Amino acid sequence: MTDTPGGEPHRVQIEYCTQCRWLPRAAWLAQELLTTFETELTELALKPGKGGVFVVRVNDEVVWDRREQGFPEPTAVKRLVRDRVAPGKPLGHSERPAQ
Repeated sequence: MTDTPGGEPHRVQIEYCTQCRWLPRAAWLAQELLTTFETELTELALKPGKGGVFVVRVNDEVVWDRREQGFPEPTAVKRLVRDRVAPGKPLGHSERPAQ
């Protein structure tokens, strides 16, 4: 496994419902996270699931669950991932408040 700048491996998993056909949504979110955290993540996995599941985990910790929080905006997930894998990393324009 490749080392991240902090030396710790960081794994993100997006579990999505195949019955609901949420693979495109999961793949798009995966692309957003990989682009933002290209040096901080050592792995990003897409995990097929059933029953309406859409869950984002960082190092096995659930950070977003559609059943409790609805579908995530990418910026919200990026903040949650950032707080676990790269605290203090600026997220650029996506983090600026709306005007």
